[in-house]
Amino acid sequence: MADQNNEILEGERIMYQTKLHWVLFLGPATLIVLGGLWIPAKGLSALVFVALGLAWGILSYKKYFNSYIHVTNKKIVICTSSLLRRPYTIPLTDIAYVDCYQPSLGAMLNFGKITIVHGEKYKSVFRMVSSPGDLVTAVKGQIAAIPKNE
Repeated sequence: MADQNNEILEGERIMYQTKLHWVLFLGPATLIVLGGLWIPAKGLSALVFVALGLAWGILSYKKYFNSYIHVTNKKIVICTSSLLRRPYTIPLTDIAYVDCYQPSLGAMLNFGKITIVHGEKYKSVFRMVSSPGDLVTAVKGQIAAIPKNE
């Protein structure tokens, strides 16, 4: 995570930061537990479930610990990929719309989906974001704080 601040330029300040939510691990954990319970009855096919759950869990672990979302006073920097660590940068001046959606479980555990419409035609969606309401509030606050040049 040492390269996170490479995207932050001189004169920029991180105003809000978050990452992906730990709920990423629920799917792999469920697969591992179910596979483990089925081993006496299903044998080798249950071990396949456990192996798939472990592989999925390793990818989820890598994705969780390498993820970051920074809102600066000029842009949003988002990195949520597990294999290729390529940050996604969106200038605040390009954002036309930002919103979050939380299903019932997301509202209870505080995770959700962020939708950002930018550049008048691009729509970016980021899932499993921790504290999505706070992120949207921070982005809207920074957009409102941008001085309007006439």
